[in-house]
Formats: sequence, C-alpha cells, structure tokens
Amino acid sequence: MNKEIDIPCMITINEAAQIVKLAKYHIRQLVLQGKVKYVKTGRKYLLNLDSLVNYLKNGDTEERSENHDKNIRRIKA
Repeated sequence: MNKEIDIPCMITINEAAQIVKLAKYHIRQLVLQGKVKYVKTGRKYLLNLDSLVNYLKNGDTEERSENHDKNIRRIKA
C-alpha cells in the first residue's frame, strides 16, 4: 500500500523574502491580505511557497480572496 503524500513547502516570511527578493513587509502584507496560503504557528506565519510563486506569476484572483476564510480550519492545541 504505497500512497504518495503531497506535503507543501512551508516557509517563514524571512525565508520567502530572501527567495523571491522582496521586502519582508511586502510578503507580510500578502499574507495578512490573504493573497497567499499560510498557517499561523504561535507568533510566526508559515506560508506556502507554491501559493506565493503562483501569486507572483498570476497576480490577484478574486476567487482566492473570497474563499480564504472558508478554507481555514481551527484546531485546539
């Protein structure tokens, strides 16, 4: 039973800024505006690298910003 699991590449805002050569502030604004997929772990945001690259390639899509809160599931720690 060999199932492949697609694990997303999650990176910090600092790592993303270094990879895509943008200011940390700009990356943080994209996260806070819901333009890229992310999870908040404590005080840090981990964002999905594929989502960031897709946003930078294709720009803003209305569907993503409208459905952002619907795709978030809160769990108790």
